[in-house]
Amino acid sequence: MSSFPRHPSLALAAICLAALMFGLEISSVPIILPVLEARLHAGFRDLQWIMNAYTIACTTVLMATGTLADRYGRRRMFALTVLAFGLASLLCGLAPSTPVLIAARFLQGMAGGAMFICSIAILSHQFPDGRARGRAFAIWGVVAGIGLGFGPVVGGAIIALASWHWVFLAHVPLALLGLALIMAGVAESRDPLARQQKLDLAGIVTLTTAVLGLTWLITQGDSLGWTSPAALGLMAATAAGLAAFVAVERFHPHPMFDFSVFRIRDFSGAILGCIGMNCSYWPFMIYLPLYFSAGLGYGTTAAGLALLVYTVPFLVMPPIAQWLLLRYQARFVIPAGLFLIGLGFMAMKWGSGLAQLGGWTVLPGALVAGIGLGLTTTPATNMTTASVPAHRAGMASGMDVSARLISLAINIAVMGLVLVAGILAALRGLLGTALDAARLRALAEQLAGGDVAGAQQALAATLAVPDASGALLQAAVTHGFGWVMLYGALGAWLTAALSFAVFGGRQAASARDAAPGGAGGR
Repeated sequence: MSSFPRHPSLALAAICLAALMFGLEISSVPIILPVLEARLHAGFRDLQWIMNAYTIACTTVLMATGTLADRYGRRRMFALTVLAFGLASLLCGLAPSTPVLIAARFLQGMAGGAMFICSIAILSHQFPDGRARGRAFAIWGVVAGIGLGFGPVVGGAIIALASWHWVFLAHVPLALLGLALIMAGVAESRDPLARQQKLDLAGIVTLTTAVLGLTWLITQGDSLGWTSPAALGLMAATAAGLAAFVAVERFHPHPMFDFSVFRIRDFSGAILGCIGMNCSYWPFMIYLPLYFSAGLGYGTTAAGLALLVYTVPFLVMPPIAQWLLLRYQARFVIPAGLFLIGLGFMAMKWGSGLAQLGGWTVLPGALVAGIGLGLTTTPATNMTTASVPAHRAGMASGMDVSARLISLAINIAVMGLVLVAGILAALRGLLGTALDAARLRALAEQLAGGDVAGAQQALAATLAVPDASGALLQAAVTHGFGWVMLYGALGAWLTAALSFAVFGGRQAASARDAAPGGAGGR
């Protein structure tokens, strides 16, 4: 049941503002991580949790939000989540310490994930016509690209002009503006059958347990000891949570994570595209500012400007991706975008080995990766909702964002593990037995967190030739990031191949119908 808005332009403005806030939150925070390390005395694992608290929290609300929006009204839920996002951002900006900031980021992630799902579901319902839908998704993609593309510059500018607190506080007035636009332009819509369905609380709990356990294990495994009782307990809890989640969803009469939709090849191929982006491009967004600062010696402003090469292509690509989707079908566009992301990562790895020529050598690869992301993200988002019945748009968008954020949370942790391992391997080769294993790992984690000055002091105190420490550390950081770039390339290429195979030849003929310019999917 739905009623269409009298002011569709205001409805689209509200949806786009939510995308802008969500995009700014993703791309402006990584640039301030070195500042948070210095001001809040945050360690490398703290920095990981500042980012991962947000993404893990998103997964705790994703399934519930889609169903609650279908049941109680998408407009109502959208307004509540925008308000909650503004309040959580206020808490983040006022946080006095790292633990408080991590807790506030968890609340912000819950609100942000719910807000993002509601915005996609409303976009699908309020613009059901193929042509209008395609235009609305293209505009949404451009605005999201503005937030993602210019977030690093916004974060760098805020740090230069004020303090890190305003990176979060800036969302408060934006949220108030968003509420006004929702009240003026968004019409209420709901699924009349949703009230007959029970909320899948068991699914929410079991999935959250599995994701939190796996992420915690990846992040803390080295410090706990992989064969320690604590680590083995986390492994058991994660496996039990995953098994219980699958069982609950298979036997629940109205599951919010409906495995049957994976039989729709368009949906499954698009979900693999979402996962591929979050095995490569998005988690690397967290670490790239650290590479610019620790590996290349950039300041916050310079790092923010350099990140534009990585992010701005996403701003200009959505209309092009939409045109390619209509002309060449999702089976080709989404895997091609993932392939370009992988190619960009390999080019960055090659360029990082030429750092003696200047930091610009990684930028061509960053540009290619950004173009690949722009080709992938809007078609993947559009296909996940267009390929399922309209009354299940909330559920489909929940599964879409679940796949993105679960894979993002896991890969933030995995990339951190790979980065520390790569730096540690380089330090072992460069230093030999100059440091014991514990001090060597502490040095590697300092470097991975961007604390070059502290690592250089620790190394200079040990080495007989202190002046050599700067070159050694830069070489170790470059080596570690080379491992991360290789990991991102392989992840993107693997999911590209899987996505192409899942779409299949038969679906290639029907993908045009599921695209926004077609009949509206099935």
